[in-house]
Amino acid sequence: MPDERFGLSEILAAAENAAPVASVGVVARNLRDRFDATEVSFLFADLLGRRLVRLNDEAAAQKGQSADQIPLAGSVYEDVLRTQELTTTAAGERGQFVIAPVTNRGDTLGLLELTLPEVTEDVQEEILKVAHALAYIIVTDRRFTDLYHWGQRTSVVSLAAEIQHQLLPAATCCEGAEFTLACALVPADSIGGDTYDYSLDCDTLHLSITDAMGHDLNAALLATLLVNASRGARRAGSGLVEQAERTHQAMLDHGGDAIATGLLLRASLEGQGVRVVNAGHPLPLLLRDGAVEQLFLTPDLPFGSPLPADYHVQDIDLRPGDRLVLYTDGMQERQAGNVDLPALMCETESEHPREVVQALTGAVDEASGGRLQDDATLVCLDWHGPTPEGRNAEAGSDT
Repeated sequence: MPDERFGLSEILAAAENAAPVASVGVVARNLRDRFDATEVSFLFADLLGRRLVRLNDEAAAQKGQSADQIPLAGSVYEDVLRTQELTTTAAGERGQFVIAPVTNRGDTLGLLELTLPEVTEDVQEEILKVAHALAYIIVTDRRFTDLYHWGQRTSVVSLAAEIQHQLLPAATCCEGAEFTLACALVPADSIGGDTYDYSLDCDTLHLSITDAMGHDLNAALLATLLVNASRGARRAGSGLVEQAERTHQAMLDHGGDAIATGLLLRASLEGQGVRVVNAGHPLPLLLRDGAVEQLFLTPDLPFGSPLPADYHVQDIDLRPGDRLVLYTDGMQERQAGNVDLPALMCETESEHPREVVQALTGAVDEASGGRLQDDATLVCLDWHGPTPEGRNAEAGSDT
C-alpha cells in the first residue's frame, strides 16, 4: 500500500511552500519517494492544440530554451485526453510508462507521464489522485508565472493574437451538475476579432460569443472593448438587455465606425429557462433526439450600429439532453462553408463537448487548408438540467 506519509495533503503543502514554477518538481519528488518513479513530466497542449509540450521537474531552468514538442494527432496522449482514463504501456527493462489525465472541472490541463518499475491497481488509483492534485496546483500557480504561457508558444505569436488569447476564459471547458460546456477558437492568419466568454454565479450560467469586424490589431482591440463592456455589465448585475445596451454603447463611444455581432445568453441553473439577446449573429444549432435544427432568433442590430438599437430578450426551449452550439461566421465562410456542421453534430452526438468542438473546428480548419480567412469559434453546451442532488460538478461529468 502507498505510504500515507506522502499523501495528497503533503503534496499540497509542499506545493504551497515551493516557488510557483516548481509544481512539477513537487509532484515528481512525491512520486519518486512513494513509487520509485523516474522520468516524471507534465505535458500540455500548445496554443493551436496540435502539439504537446513536455515540462519536467527542471522546468525553471528550461525557460528560454526549446521545449520538447510531441505531435498530438494519433498519439497515445490524444487517446488519454479524449477518454480521460489512465493508460500504461511497457517501458522495457525500466518497467512501465504511465500516462494520467490532469483535469480540473472538465478542463483538460494536460497529462502526467512517469515511468514506474511496477504498476498495480492501487498504484494507478494513487497516481490518479496525484494527477488531480496537480491540476489544482497548476490552476493556482499559473496565476503567478509565465512558465505555462511560455511553453504553449511553439510558434511566433503576434500582438493581436496575444491580446485575443488573453481575452478568453482561462479554461476552455467547464462541467457542472446542470451542464457541460466546451469552447474553441481557431484564429485566422490575420486575427478576426472573435471571442467567447462564460461565467457562473449561484443560479445562472452566463455565455457570450462575439465577432468584431476587421482583422489584426484593430480587430483584437475591438474584441477587447466588446468583452470588457459585456463583462463589466454582467459583473455589475445588469440584466440581459442592459448588458447588450452597454456593449453597444461602448462600441459607439470607442469603436469608431466598427460593428460586431454577438449572442448574450443566460441559462437558469434552477430550470427557469434560457434567455438570449441576438445582436445580428449567426443562428445557433440545436441537437435533440438525433436531429439538428437551426433555432430562429429574431435578429437585433449588431453592436455599434449607427442606427437606433433596441435589444430584446428571447427564450430558448432547452431541455435535458439537448446540445446547443453557438458559432461565428468563420465556421461557414469561404471553404469552411463546405463543412456540414449539422451532420458532424449528429456524428459526434455521443462525444464529450470537448471532442465536439475539436471535431467541428478541425473540420473547418482542414477544409480551409489550415489557412483560415476568418476566425472560427465554437461554443458547445450540453444541458443536463437541474438535479435533485444539488450543485455537484461530478454529476455533470462523464469522466
